[in-house]
Amino acid sequence: MLQRLLSLLVRGGTHTQGELVRELGISEELLEQMLEDLTRAGYLAPLGGNCPNQCSGCPLADTCFVGSSGRIWTLTGKGVRAAKPNSQDVSKSQ
Repeated sequence: MLQRLLSLLVRGGTHTQGELVRELGISEELLEQMLEDLTRAGYLAPLGGNCPNQCSGCPLADTCFVGSSGRIWTLTGKGVRAAKPNSQDVSKSQ
């Protein structure tokens, strides 16, 4: 299931937790746990609050979740590599 989540995320774009829950057919609690597990393992990195000027002057401020009440993550290099179809990296850690 972690591999499937990474595969969804590597496609790019933004995804709400509600969208991911529906796509994966899991509970919000399970998704939260999966996101935390992937973050601890180094596959995801949180971005929330990393904007030094709270997005002032950023051309993407209207479409970005950084600085909002929501939380966002980005795939790390490790996460991108693990999301590749032939990767066994995440499967081994489950």
